[in-house]
Amino acid sequence: MVGAVQAVAGVGRRPLWTPDFGFYFTGRVVSMLGDTMLPVAISLGVLGAGYGPTGVGFVLASWMAPFGGLILFGGVFADRFTARRMMIGADVVRLVTQSAMAAAFLTGTPDLWHIVVLSAISGAAAAMFQPGVSSMVPQVASDLQRANATLRVADAMAQLLGPALSGVLVGVGGAGLVFVVDAGTFAVSAVCLLLLRVRSSPSATPGSSMLRNLREGWDEFRSRTWMWSVIIIWIFYGVMVFGPLLPLGSALITESHGRGAYGWVMSAAGAGTVVGGLVAVWFRPSRPLMAGAIAMSLYFLEPLALALHMPLPVVAAAFATNGAVWGFWSVMWATSVQTQVTQDVLNRVTAYEVAGSVLSVPVGQALAGPVAARLGAENVLAAGFVVGLAGVACLLSAPAIRGLRRAAVRDSLIGE
Repeated sequence: MVGAVQAVAGVGRRPLWTPDFGFYFTGRVVSMLGDTMLPVAISLGVLGAGYGPTGVGFVLASWMAPFGGLILFGGVFADRFTARRMMIGADVVRLVTQSAMAAAFLTGTPDLWHIVVLSAISGAAAAMFQPGVSSMVPQVASDLQRANATLRVADAMAQLLGPALSGVLVGVGGAGLVFVVDAGTFAVSAVCLLLLRVRSSPSATPGSSMLRNLREGWDEFRSRTWMWSVIIIWIFYGVMVFGPLLPLGSALITESHGRGAYGWVMSAAGAGTVVGGLVAVWFRPSRPLMAGAIAMSLYFLEPLALALHMPLPVVAAAFATNGAVWGFWSVMWATSVQTQVTQDVLNRVTAYEVAGSVLSVPVGQALAGPVAARLGAENVLAAGFVVGLAGVACLLSAPAIRGLRRAAVRDSLIGE
């Protein structure tokens, strides 16, 4: 995997593969491999325990709710104590929670509340980790779009392998075995972050209050119309599209095509994301968010294919398309944020944009099962398709989004 990504990342004048970027890359890819195995493990494990799609939705929401609720504080703590320290601490906490989850599944059928509590703790730790994911990239790489695209390709390769591997491991040793592997990935991530030579200093004003730090991040966030406009649209997507897709999609595919099919279509999404990341390595549009929004119009073929009960090859193709456009959009968005926001407030601004993006997702996940029971899963997913296209129209009609131009790379950040 590393060799293939190194070949892709070789495009460009500035060197990308410094020791620090190599450590960051390794830690992120290994932990991502474990993370991509989890949706399959959670879906099949919770369904196998007899809790149904509603149980899957509650478990997913129990992770997402504390993540979205606490990530603002994660951004402040990252600026106070540095992102690297917060990320290492979060990895240690998740090593413990995933080990406990593994023990629960390996020793019998865990109660739903047990799964929910451990998922919530893991989500809280992820909230402390996530702001640093974005702010660390400018510290370990000079060409941010190429670095983000390389990481996205690697993430996609992990997504390609992870679900299929998860399906195999669930078949061999149940969901508990997947959680064992995931716990190990957090240990590797923590070690790689410890090995980084980056020694950035806290950027929050010494002695300042938590409230002041949050307000400074909010002022920076709301001053960028292009950013909060996208987040508003993502809030609707979280309830109507992103939230229902996993619990309803896993149930529909499993019922129609068997448990193994779900792992394979998730791998198809990973293959598509590889393509999207590769495109982002070379294609540098002058208006990145406009290009990303145009691509996102194809994202919603996935809920449409599920709603129409299309044959499995068509569903897999829709998942692959979904992955490709998501991979491309993610690079355009991450690079825009990292180049348009100064490093001293990047953690806090990232926390606001991530919180806005994900806070509505647990609402959609928790409501997906009950609403589908009343209206039908197909109708919920079809509604998501319509909302998705309407959101793309809004993205393209907003001048601040459509007109945002690519910013120059800030080489001076390296080694700070």
